[in-house]
Amino acid sequence: MTGTGDTGYRSDSEYLAARFEENRGHLRAVAYRMLGSLTEADDAVQEAWIRLDRSDTSEVQNLGGWLTTVVARVCLDQLRSRKVRREESLESPLGLPEPLLSPPDGLDPEQEVLLADSVGLALLVVLEQLAPAERLSFVLHDMFGVSFDEIAPIVERTPAAARQLASRARRRVRGGAPAPDVDLAKQKEVVGAFLAASRGGDFEGLITVLDPDVVLRVDMAELTLGAGAVARQALTFQRLAPFGRPALVNGVPGVVTIPPGGKPLSVLAFTVGGGRIVAIDILADPARLASLDVTVLENEE
Repeated sequence: MTGTGDTGYRSDSEYLAARFEENRGHLRAVAYRMLGSLTEADDAVQEAWIRLDRSDTSEVQNLGGWLTTVVARVCLDQLRSRKVRREESLESPLGLPEPLLSPPDGLDPEQEVLLADSVGLALLVVLEQLAPAERLSFVLHDMFGVSFDEIAPIVERTPAAARQLASRARRRVRGGAPAPDVDLAKQKEVVGAFLAASRGGDFEGLITVLDPDVVLRVDMAELTLGAGAVARQALTFQRLAPFGRPALVNGVPGVVTIPPGGKPLSVLAFTVGGGRIVAIDILADPARLASLDVTVLENEE
C-alpha cells in the first residue's frame, strides 16, 4: 500500500499524531477522489484518525498504507450507503461532485495536492457514475498505485476480480472524461475566446473554439452533444455574462456566475483538449452551490 513507511514503530500518541499529519494530505486526496466532496473527505479522514487512536498498531510497518486502507473502507461504506438511498428513493438524484474553486492565477499548495493527476470536474462526474467497488478499485490502483492484492480484501473480491473492476472503470473514464491540455495558459486562451464569443453573440466564433463532439452537462445530466447545439445554448445565457467571474474549477479554467450582492447561480468548468473545448460541466444545483466557498474570488475582477 502506498504511503509513508515506518520502522521502529512506537505507540506514543504524539508520534502517532505526527505520523498522521504527515499522511493527511494523501488521505484527503484519496477520499476526495472516492467521494467527490471535500466535506465528506475530511469526515472520512477524521474517522481514520479516530480508528488509529483506538487501535493497537504497534506491529504496523507501513502506517501510511494502513491509514489508506482505513480511509478506503470508510469511503466504500459511504458510497454503498449513497447507492442504497438512491435505490430507495426514485427522486434521489445522483450525487453531484463538489468543485474546488480557486483564483484564476493558480492553486494554493493544499489544492495542488488534492488535484494532482488532473482531477477535474469532468473526471469526478464520471467517477460518480461508477459502482462503489469499481470506483475504489480504479482510484486506489490507477491514481495511487495500490496493488490489486491489497485492494481485493477491501472490496471482498479476488485480486483478479478487483483488476476487472478497475479495468471496467478505466474504460468508462476514458470514454467520458477526456484529459485536458497540459498548457494552462492555452486552456485559458481558448475559454476566454469562448466567453468573448458568447457575450458578443458570435455563433461562428463559438463553433471555432468548440470541439465538434463537445459535451455539455448540467448537474451531471448530459443535455447537448455537438458544437452547434452547445453554441446555441451558450447564446441563451448572454444576460448572465456580466456576472461571470473567472476562476479555476478543480484546476481548469472556469466561471462562477455571481450577481452583485447575491449568491452563486452556477459554476462552469471547461475541459480543453487539442486546443478546443471538449466538455463543459455546469453546476447549478442550489444546495451544492450554497455550500461553496466563493470568498477566494472576492478580489478577482
